[in-house]
Amino acid sequence: MTDLNALLYTNEHEWIRIDDDIATIGITDYAADQLGDIVYVDLPAQGGTVTSGQVMGEIESTKSVSELYAPVDGVVVEVNGEVDVNPGLVNESPFARAWLVRVRLSGDVPALLDRAAYAELTGGEA
Repeated sequence: MTDLNALLYTNEHEWIRIDDDIATIGITDYAADQLGDIVYVDLPAQGGTVTSGQVMGEIESTKSVSELYAPVDGVVVEVNGEVDVNPGLVNESPFARAWLVRVRLSGDVPALLDRAAYAELTGGEA
């Protein structure tokens, strides 16, 4: 079980877990619920760079296509292949099995939201 209080969050509904110089990134349960059934995920390639605040991929659901924004600067060191094969996993387990990418940080982590601030943004959900 993921400790949601240990995560950081963005206004764009991504979550981030920092372990040393690696950031694991996913989307929140709130985002997954708003999107509906996720049918396709387009993620950056391993070895690619991501820039904080810039688009790093897309999530397509039965309702819409939404952009994924990088919450940090760095190099993608791992992409969750399980999500590529089974995008619906993001709906089932957004905080555990359905993380999207792992990024080796190349700069400071920008100011992000803690769980309480994110819950306030979403009306109580994380």
